[in-house]
Amino acid sequence: MLTMKIMFAQKFIVGDLLTNCYVLSCRETGEVAIVDPGFGSRVEAEKIVTFIKENSLKPKIVINTHGHVDHTCGNGLIKDIFEVPISVHEADAYMLAGLRNKPDFFGLTRIPLPADVLLQDGMKVGFGQVTLRVMHVPGHTSGSILLLGEKEVFTGDTLFAGSIGRTDFPESSEIDMRTSLEKLKSLSDSLLVYPGHGPKSTMCEEKRCNPFL
Repeated sequence: MLTMKIMFAQKFIVGDLLTNCYVLSCRETGEVAIVDPGFGSRVEAEKIVTFIKENSLKPKIVINTHGHVDHTCGNGLIKDIFEVPISVHEADAYMLAGLRNKPDFFGLTRIPLPADVLLQDGMKVGFGQVTLRVMHVPGHTSGSILLLGEKEVFTGDTLFAGSIGRTDFPESSEIDMRTSLEKLKSLSDSLLVYPGHGPKSTMCEEKRCNPFL
């Protein structure tokens, strides 16, 4: 079971849209999951690669919280360097494969790279002694997910500190977002919230102050 004692989360702010990329490492084994590598250059990638190598960490998987290019455009670089599988919810897999890729999305580009692992609601993703549970929360995209641990939740672009992700994209749904936000209300107040952009928060604070909750 996941505890803060066995997992360390290092945040890197990457790309022009200031995406939060998280390197999650198991303290016991050094195995790593990389969440949302949204960097578009090798310069940014090298910062993460250097951190991983200097700490003798062992990447095992890349997890995309959704398919938007500002969270996925570094997938190829990480896969090339560490030979790890790329994962995304099955509903957003088409974005990675390029079936509806938008090379002009906020001016970012991405080489289509199909996912190796298709995530579903309730699946568990493990690295070392750490386990995260996938919670499907469509709204920002049809395949948006949360990664839920015992004491923290990685919310991608579904929930931010004081706000939520946009629902005005073609792949978004305001109705689905409302349903997903109801799911979030059931999460423990004590959870630390690590969003896809901006500062971290807590579920207690978001339930109390976030106007969308």
